[in-house]
Amino acid sequence: MKRCWWPGDDPLYIEYHDREWGRPVVDDRRLFEKICLEGFQSGLSWITILRKRDNFRNAFAGFEPAAVARFGARDVRHLLNDAGIVRHRGKIESTINNAKRALELIDEWGSLAAYFWWWEPPASRRPKRLTRDALVQMPTTEQSIALSKDLKTRGWTFVGPTTCYAFMQAMGLVNDHVHDCAVRTDVERLRARFARPHPSVNREWATRPSERSSARPAPHDAPATTLRRAARERGAPPSTRTATHRPGRHTSRPPTRVR
Repeated sequence: MKRCWWPGDDPLYIEYHDREWGRPVVDDRRLFEKICLEGFQSGLSWITILRKRDNFRNAFAGFEPAAVARFGARDVRHLLNDAGIVRHRGKIESTINNAKRALELIDEWGSLAAYFWWWEPPASRRPKRLTRDALVQMPTTEQSIALSKDLKTRGWTFVGPTTCYAFMQAMGLVNDHVHDCAVRTDVERLRARFARPHPSVNREWATRPSERSSARPAPHDAPATTLRRAARERGAPPSTRTATHRPGRHTSRPPTRVR
């Protein structure tokens, strides 16, 4: 069986490549877990984090955002003494902070899935043929840069453009299995059948780049009064959820580092 080059001959890595990486994910807990672990991976290899993943899950309450958001100083001290995870105070505190920010996103968009899948790049902006060289040479994309910027404006941390693209690759927002990888066709089939989640409010404006026509304004282009009026027509409360922090109009190009 021919695979992407990066799992090598490590059985755990091969299992991750064959059964997880690139397959579309809609579960909020898994999405939150992945973006947090990508933050922990910064400066390390992904296989190091993968080998500790079960320990991370035990330490961070299964990466349930509501549970992690309640962690306090005592929990931080406990985690700094946990040899089963990466004991980095900044990354630990970032995970707790990001859990709080994740709850805000869920309140605004209805789910983390609705928010993250909004950033899926259109097929027209993807390369026709993916090779090892192409992936290695492009650790970020326009879309991952835009996602990183939006998350940072919302208060998230350890979410740089490279981290965001690795997250997009792993969670199936793109299919970055190389052209001759045996798994690529299976992943593409799953993506074709996958029902993309939608925001629970302001669907008229929160359209994805792949769905939006040039004549249709991006969310940040819509006047606040128009958003509030549309929200009232749909019965949504005219709160900050109706007009704040919507990703803008972005285009995207593919590949990045592999995880």
